[in-house]
Amino acid sequence: MKYISTRGLSPALSFLEILLGGLAPDGGLYVPEAYPRFSADDLAALRGMDYRQLAHAVLSRLVDDVPAGDLKALIDKTYIAETYSHGRPDSDYAQITPVRRLEEGLYLLELSNGPTLAFKDMAMQLLGNLFEYALDRAGRDVNILGATSGDTGSAAEYAMRGKHHMRVFMLAPEHGMTRFQQAQMWSLRDANIHNIAIRGVFDDCQDIVKNVSNDLEYKEKYRIGAVNSINWARVAAQVIYYFKAYFAVTVDNDRQVSFSVPSGNFGNVCAGHIARMMGLPIRKLIVATNENDVLDEFFRTGVYRPRDAAETLHTSSPSMDISKASNFERFAFDLAGRDAARVRELWGAVDQGRSFDLKPSGLFDRVPDFGFTSGSSSHIHRIATIRMAWERYGTMIDTHTADGLKVGLEHREAGVPLVCLETALPAKFEDAIREALGRAPERPAGLEDLEALPQRVEVMDADTGTVKDYIARHASD
Repeated sequence: MKYISTRGLSPALSFLEILLGGLAPDGGLYVPEAYPRFSADDLAALRGMDYRQLAHAVLSRLVDDVPAGDLKALIDKTYIAETYSHGRPDSDYAQITPVRRLEEGLYLLELSNGPTLAFKDMAMQLLGNLFEYALDRAGRDVNILGATSGDTGSAAEYAMRGKHHMRVFMLAPEHGMTRFQQAQMWSLRDANIHNIAIRGVFDDCQDIVKNVSNDLEYKEKYRIGAVNSINWARVAAQVIYYFKAYFAVTVDNDRQVSFSVPSGNFGNVCAGHIARMMGLPIRKLIVATNENDVLDEFFRTGVYRPRDAAETLHTSSPSMDISKASNFERFAFDLAGRDAARVRELWGAVDQGRSFDLKPSGLFDRVPDFGFTSGSSSHIHRIATIRMAWERYGTMIDTHTADGLKVGLEHREAGVPLVCLETALPAKFEDAIREALGRAPERPAGLEDLEALPQRVEVMDADTGTVKDYIARHASD
């Protein structure tokens, strides 16, 4: 299995060769040369597997330069029930990603039982072990640079804290995250963790990461790696739970299932797209945005129009306050028939702050062939949806999951199971839960006084040079 860039000007590389990086040298994102396909017989064989077995079966199709025994050991080390046991008695932790039935044909895929209470643990815990494995084999170290709008940062830091051969430099907007999200990261005291608060919005943080990644000389000198959803291994690890959920809500492989996915950076729903391309019978992938509705606008109109920092809104689902969806390029590559020259043209405009319209070329007409549809939510909607889920289903959900449930219900079809992806536990968004339900969400044991812990963070302007200087000073700590 070789991986190519969506922009077509970088050499094809193996999984381990792209594992530690983010952007390809030409500025594109890595994707498989061709998606491996599971046949009907293959799907029948997968049905009934537990999470670790399924992870090995799926990832083995995407990773061929890690020996099978080593890959199995890394998966077994990652997906153990004890890591996903935050005291929720209604969850079957052996399933790792249990599915909760809300009513006939409507389900919630629990993805937030990991160490940082967010779905990103599902991939990041594996990524931390993969990084350590690859670095041990290569006898080298890496400086991981990432940007977070709330949950990626803590998931990455908890996956890599204390691990040898790696240091983490995590950029986050100074304002916009919840106090809980900030404290999860900024209270860490591990020497290999460096938190940087940027005076700006998430897109400023993400732009700095891209600027550093595009400086190939600096990237090589300081051994820069990436853990954001631009990292292919993260997306690949997220593919697993689409298969797991599909098998959990169907009795045979003749039935299609729709998934509603809260989306900001397009990574989570991109994994669903890849699962569909690999043969999973997915009917619809429902992209749910908040007020920052760049993706919804595209799927309604064919126009992709990233906003600038001044236009990005701070919302009560802050992890989705993103106006430049990095992983969208992977889908656009497939939508364009894998025409890398076309993608270079489109993202040449995006990189210069412009938009593009796929309607005149006819490419937008192909979107339904890939199963995508979309919708948006607002603060009023998510508060009402949190209240509805509590009163009707006895289930407390966070603000991002509420966006997904609200939009998913709008696109629900009779006779087609709908799985809504949970993104975080309500404890991370206490203010919104109090507003919706008049009560505080329960916190897992040990996190009751998280915000009171001493915090360690550097505050900087949204300037690439300043961040690069900081990394250079600490790259060998």
